[in-house]
Amino acid sequence: MAEHLTPLDTSLLHVEDADRHTHLGIGALAVLDGPIPDHQALVSVLGERIAACPRFSQRLRRRVLDLRTAEWVADHNFKLANHVCRIAVPGPGTDAELFSVVAEVMSWRLDRDRPLWEIWVIDGLSGGRWALLVKVHPCIADAVATVHILAGLSDEGITHGGGGGPEPSLEHTGWRGALRAGASVAVDAMIGAMQAEQTLRGVARFATGLVRPITPLNGPLTSRRRYTGARVSAGEVEQICRAFQVTVDDVALAAITESYRNILLRRGEWPRADSLRTMVPIPQAVLLPRLPVDEDHPVVRLRMVHARLAEATMAAKRGNAWMAVARAIPAPVTAWAANVLSRLPQRSVVALAATAAGPDRPLQIMGRHVSAVYPIPPVALQLRTGAAILRYGDSLFFGILADYGAVAHADELARGIEAAVHRLLARSRRPRQAGPVRDRHGLSLVVNN
Repeated sequence: MAEHLTPLDTSLLHVEDADRHTHLGIGALAVLDGPIPDHQALVSVLGERIAACPRFSQRLRRRVLDLRTAEWVADHNFKLANHVCRIAVPGPGTDAELFSVVAEVMSWRLDRDRPLWEIWVIDGLSGGRWALLVKVHPCIADAVATVHILAGLSDEGITHGGGGGPEPSLEHTGWRGALRAGASVAVDAMIGAMQAEQTLRGVARFATGLVRPITPLNGPLTSRRRYTGARVSAGEVEQICRAFQVTVDDVALAAITESYRNILLRRGEWPRADSLRTMVPIPQAVLLPRLPVDEDHPVVRLRMVHARLAEATMAAKRGNAWMAVARAIPAPVTAWAANVLSRLPQRSVVALAATAAGPDRPLQIMGRHVSAVYPIPPVALQLRTGAAILRYGDSLFFGILADYGAVAHADELARGIEAAVHRLLARSRRPRQAGPVRDRHGLSLVVNN
């Protein structure tokens, strides 16, 4: 019996259909120590491990006028060679050349007539390294499941039992949840406005955002992408967490906030309190905090991020009831709402920042050690940049996907994240001088250093 997509999952397809420049591929990039295996042997091994997940040999079948939700059906023309490709980076094979190849691969849509995934074997990296790029459509997997897919391709499999492991979890979390919530906000608003004053206020704020002027961070997309990555020590981030009693997510988002702030300042734009309203997906919800890009003190900024994430989490939990109702809306209504929203000039939210749990152990593929894992978020709904954070081993990896035509500073954003973490680390090592401080919005903070 064919398995149907939920109506809200189907809305992801409408988001993509509404804009020919929107490509909702997400992914994970694994960098491995050499030497690269024989290609045919590698394809054979990957094919055996992919076979453990039936979804990888299924394609989508959609109904006329979307009167019924799309369904997964067997692809009788499935050929592994159509999905596992090999490419080489140009010399000298640094991370910059690798990221350029990733950007090109993420610049085109997955073929709807085939299973919605690709694996790219990337050769020619300096130091004898090579890479695997796993690209999937969010209809198949969210951020967490995409990393699990990569783990499933490893020698150990998804579980320590090996053999490819069970089919990856496809729960409604991570980036897929963020995009689904964004695509269905018209349905949520329609229901919530009738039932709660708080939701009605949210709709008003969203409507106000529609008429805001286009900024460098949101607006129409082009067809091409830029990709870059950043890497910081997980141990140093944990030291910052202990010093200021915050979470890893707080530190990561504070670093992203500082980097965006510096970019705006270098462009001659003074950051406002509402300049960086950000979509932050968490399990079962989507947060929309205004990150404090207007605050120049790094520790105050970190504390504000911590407080605003806590506030946004409480607001998201209060809104879960309306999301549950929205999921029960019939497919034609959801499809109509998604089509309407996808064509609106969305300017309220300007960035995406998502976190995903990395593999809980070092990975190997055909005996080659995986030395780095970079996440790859989507860009859509006129968000010109997306950042994702993943922990693997002793490092925290940031992956940044950006629109090529509108955002020339993706690498600048990555380097700014690394610098921001180092600045917080230096602050965490200073002698403690704690005292009450109030931010410009009246929020009471305790700031060390």
